[in-house]
Amino acid sequence: MSKKAWSGVFSQATDRRVEQFTESISFDQRLYAHDVAASIAHAQMLATVGLITIEECRQIEQGLSAIRQQIEQGKFPFFTELEDIHLHIERALIEQIGDTGRKLHMARSRNDQISTDLRMWCRETIDRLDAALHSLQCAFVERCTADEGIIVPGYTHTQRAQPVLAAHYWLAYCEKIERDRQRLADCLDRVNVLPLGAAALAGTSLPIDRHEAARRLGFIDAAGQPQVMANSLDASSDRDFVIELAFVLAMIAEHLSGWAEEWILWSTAEFNFLKLPEAFCTGSSIMPQKINPDVLELIRGKTARVIGNLQALLVLVKGLPLAYNRDLQEDKERLFDSVDTVLACIGVAMPLVAGTELNRGAIAEKLDRGYLDATTLMEELIRRGVPQRSAHETVGKLVRTAMDRGVRLADLSADDFKQVDPALDDSVRQALGVENSVARFVSYGSTSPAEVKKQVQVWQKKQKAEGTEQKAEQR
Repeated sequence: MSKKAWSGVFSQATDRRVEQFTESISFDQRLYAHDVAASIAHAQMLATVGLITIEECRQIEQGLSAIRQQIEQGKFPFFTELEDIHLHIERALIEQIGDTGRKLHMARSRNDQISTDLRMWCRETIDRLDAALHSLQCAFVERCTADEGIIVPGYTHTQRAQPVLAAHYWLAYCEKIERDRQRLADCLDRVNVLPLGAAALAGTSLPIDRHEAARRLGFIDAAGQPQVMANSLDASSDRDFVIELAFVLAMIAEHLSGWAEEWILWSTAEFNFLKLPEAFCTGSSIMPQKINPDVLELIRGKTARVIGNLQALLVLVKGLPLAYNRDLQEDKERLFDSVDTVLACIGVAMPLVAGTELNRGAIAEKLDRGYLDATTLMEELIRRGVPQRSAHETVGKLVRTAMDRGVRLADLSADDFKQVDPALDDSVRQALGVENSVARFVSYGSTSPAEVKKQVQVWQKKQKAEGTEQKAEQR
C-alpha cells in the first residue's frame, strides 16, 4: 500500500490481477524523456511563482536529470505495481531527494501530465515523419532525372488509357506525399497547445503560471506566443490530437499501399515494367525460381493495422463523458504502433524507390498496345472543329476497326480513315503514336515534356531549399 500514490483513502491493498490489468508502464515508459522535461519545466514554473524555493527547484532538476540518465543507460528498474512512467519517476525522485520530491506534483494531475507528455512526443514524431517523407520525395524526384524521356502507359480502371512520362508518374507520388506533409504540419498546430496546469479536470486554486510553463516547453506559435488550452475540462479529456495524427498516419499508409500495389503488379512477368532490387525481395521455400516482392506486400498489408488503429481510437472516445476516463489509457499503444509501422514502411520504401530499375525494352515493346493515342486523335479532330461527342464516336469506330484487325491506329490506311469520316486525311497521323501523343500535351499539370520538366525543376528547387534549411537548423 505504501507504494501507491493514491493509497490514503483505501483500506485494502490492490489485487495483483488489477495491477497487471491496469498497468501502462510496459508501453508508456517510452515517454520518460518527455515526462522528465515537462516535470523540470513545471518545477521551474513553481519556483517562479514562489510555490517552491529556488533551492528546491535545483534539487528537483538534478534529481530528474539523474533519473533520465539512469533510464537512458538501462539501469532504471520498472515495476508493474507503480502503474505508469509518471509514478515511477516521481517515486524515484522522492527516494533521491526526500520530501522536496513530494512537492513536484502540486498543481498537476496525471491527467494533464500524460496529455502533456503525449503532445510533446507527438511533436517530435511529426518532425521525424516529415523528415522521412521528405527523403522519400527526394528518392522519387531523383528517379525523374534517371528516367527522363521514358514513356509508360497510364491507367484507369487498371486498363491502359493514355501515355505518360515515367517522371510524371513519380511526381504524382511526390504530390500525394506533400499533402501528407501538409496534414502533419496542420496537425502540429493543434498538437502544440499545452494542457499542463489543468490538473485533474477543474484547474487549481494554487497561483500557477501556465503560460510560463508553455514557454519553457516550447508550446508557442510562430510569433513566440504561448499556446495554452483554455478549458481545463477539455484539456484533461481531449484526444483529438491523437486521432488526428492517427488519421494522417492512415493516409500516409494508404498512399504507400497504393504505390506498393502498383509496383507489385509492374514487377510481374505479365507487366515486366520494372525490376526490384533483390536485396528487398525474398524467395520461396519450395519454388526455387521465385523472387517475391514481400517488402511491398508487407507495406500493403501493414496498412491494415494502421487503419485499424485509427478505427480503434475513434471507437475508444465514442460517448466518453467529460472529463478524464481510464479508457484513454488505451490510446497510446494504438498511436505508438501506427507511428512505428509507418516509419518502418517509409524506411524500406526509400531504398526500394531508389534501387528499382525500369525495364525500358519491355515497356517500349508493348507501348503501342491499348490504343493509348486514341484520345489525342480525338482532340486533334476537336481542334479541327469537330464537336467532342462526334469526334469521340469517330475515333471509337476507328479503334473498333483496328481492334478487329489486330493493328495499331497508325497502321490503318487512308481509305480506312475516309470510310469512317470522308473529311479525314493523312494529316491526322501527326497525332498518332505514343511519342506524338505525349508531345502534344500542353495543359498545366499534364504529362507534357515541357510541363514535366518544369515540375521536376520545381521539386528539385524545393528540396534544395529544404536541405539548406535543415543544415541551418542542425548548425
